[in-house]
This record gives sequence, structure tokens and C-alpha cells, in this order.
Amino acid sequence: MARIVAIVADGVQLALLPLVVGGVTSPIDDVIDVVTGLVLTALVGFRWAFLPAFVAEMVPFVDLVPSWTMAVLLSTREKQGEPTSQLGAGRAG
Repeated sequence: MARIVAIVADGVQLALLPLVVGGVTSPIDDVIDVVTGLVLTALVGFRWAFLPAFVAEMVPFVDLVPSWTMAVLLSTREKQGEPTSQLGAGRAG
């Protein structure tokens, strides 16, 4: 669910890009970032990767990078060595 929220937030911001370039709707862009940060924190808990993503979203032209998506992918990826599912657990290979 967090990945979907991040992708939608980055997509909406890219869709609003023509409006935001002039700076008129920059507060709307900022509200999207604050709400996205709060929702993602509620979904997966506090992650350090969210802080640089939030800062990057506040910097003009750096906010073109899908930083929310990258932060969520980084913080929700499975660690190496952990099983991806319980379906194959216990089978001899």
C-alpha cells in the first residue's frame, strides 16, 4: 500500500508540473509532500529514508525525481537472506 501511495504522489506531482513551474501552485505541491510523508509514516512507521525524500521534494527541479517512490522502495525492500515467502519454507532443495 505504501508503494502505491508513493507512486501516486510522485505521479500527481509530475502531472502538476506545468502548473508548479510558475510557482503559483507550489503550496499545493508542498501540501502533497506533507500529506504523503504523514501517510507513509503511518503505513510503514518512521524510516530515515523519508527525511532526504522530503527535503528533496522541497528543492526546485530536484523534486522532479520520484523521491517518495525511491524512499519507499528502499525502506520496504526485503533484506538479503530473509525468505520472500513462507511457501517454500521447510523444503529440502
